[in-house]
Amino acid sequence: MSSESEEQQLSKKAAKKEAAKLEKMRRRQEAAALASAASSLSVEEEDSYSSNYGDVTLPELKSCSKPDAGNWSIAISSMDWTRVGALTQELKEKEVLIRGRVHTTRPVSKNMAFVVVRERGFTVQCLVATHEAGVSRQMVKFVAALNRESIIDAIGMVSVPGNPIKGTTQQVEIHVRKLYCVNKAMPTLPINVEDAARSDAEIEAALQAGDKLPRVNQDTRLNFRVLDIRTPANQGIFRIQCQVGTIFRQFLLSEGFVEIHTPKLIAGSSEGGSAVFKLDYKGQPACLAQSPQLHKQMAICGDFGRVFEVGPVFRAEDSYTHRHLCEFTGLDVEMEIKKHYSEVMDIVDRLFVTMFDSLNEKCRKELEAVGKQYPFEPLKYKPKTLRLTFEEGVQMLKDAGVEVDPLGDLNTEAERKLGQLVLEKYDTEFYILHRYPLGVRPFYTMPCYDNALYSNSFDVFIRGEEIISGAQRVHVPEFLAERAQACGIDVNTISTYVDSFRYGVPPHGGFGVGLERVVMLFCALGNIRKTSLYPRDPQRIAP
Repeated sequence: MSSESEEQQLSKKAAKKEAAKLEKMRRRQEAAALASAASSLSVEEEDSYSSNYGDVTLPELKSCSKPDAGNWSIAISSMDWTRVGALTQELKEKEVLIRGRVHTTRPVSKNMAFVVVRERGFTVQCLVATHEAGVSRQMVKFVAALNRESIIDAIGMVSVPGNPIKGTTQQVEIHVRKLYCVNKAMPTLPINVEDAARSDAEIEAALQAGDKLPRVNQDTRLNFRVLDIRTPANQGIFRIQCQVGTIFRQFLLSEGFVEIHTPKLIAGSSEGGSAVFKLDYKGQPACLAQSPQLHKQMAICGDFGRVFEVGPVFRAEDSYTHRHLCEFTGLDVEMEIKKHYSEVMDIVDRLFVTMFDSLNEKCRKELEAVGKQYPFEPLKYKPKTLRLTFEEGVQMLKDAGVEVDPLGDLNTEAERKLGQLVLEKYDTEFYILHRYPLGVRPFYTMPCYDNALYSNSFDVFIRGEEIISGAQRVHVPEFLAERAQACGIDVNTISTYVDSFRYGVPPHGGFGVGLERVVMLFCALGNIRKTSLYPRDPQRIAP
């Protein structure tokens, strides 16, 4: 080949290479032009609909009274709020304003996204799509990018889909036209509420199917309790707890009781023993009250006749069990006795039957939510509560081959076994055991008239576990001082208590119950930390 031919061939190759380079550059310029045009279109579209979505500004969140302070303020100024739990088919084709958390988001395309909004355990599916008036692609993108657990406000039309909606409590859908982020959650959370809401059965079923779902353990839940209590089950638990406290108050007020508030800083131990939280009180030794016992009795001395209290109780025992806390909410009662200490048990009977009936009637949704994550059988109880003497209980255990000290207290295993025997024989999981041995009761407990080894006292059980302790009190001051000394208590530390009985006091008795334990056993939850909002046990003092 001649040098001239070689030059021509190289020239052709260079020309082709140059042409390809120019074509590539042309395509890049064309793509850039298209992108620029699209960007311009997006900006134009965003400018058109930007008032329909976005982050709520800080000035608007400062309780600004101006209705035109911002897009969010303008949007919600003339609307009423609708709770997510109230979104039903009766609201079809009505425009609503809701607030809730971003439970999940699911982008379908650039033109459509779903967001599930959760409020107080109730969830609703919201559709954000460009075919709705005022909804842009940028709005769809904004919604799809929302972090879980962020607080949002949404305005839209209620629609009823033809097919049932899976995964939400409300069987309606909101076609959103405006949506604002009130407060952003961080992108990555310590625990996901969805994970924390799963039952053990769901996790095991997924494992059998070859999928491994996250299991949130107890300590992790308690470390990030503010997230954990957002689950439907926990929302149910603490609403049930609220109802327990409400019925406790309502019933006792209807029976002529007066609510009192006693001090939690005291000079001596209220129950005896060393399991108290000691502290310095302006240079004097003091402790946190283990019980309102002494002061509620003093209220009876003050002629209130019948009193109750709802308040904190402190126990310093190193009890690492499923049912003990170092701080819990005590429900305490004290009342004048006219003739017999059974009058106190009568109040217990009617109070708790009323409470259980109310929970079953008024907390159905909450009980259902709890049962979905923590399955349990409804509590069995009688309209008239079963009463057994301690001696009868011991005999039932002996007949079943369980040996117990007839003058000792029942341990946890014996209590559970007796609960099982009572259920089998009497078909109830709620009963009263009375006339306990005097040696296992506090110093202020009145001995039985016919046998000084026993006392006018009682415990109450749910599902084989003790929840209530009560008794007739010693109201004769000399005998009270004698009993205190016998139990190793320095009478000088309770002198004001003993002296209050020197001014005349009627026979009286009462009982105390832990709020958290009632809810734990009613719902068969197995661990009292589930029913304490922020538990305090020997190893936990935060959050």
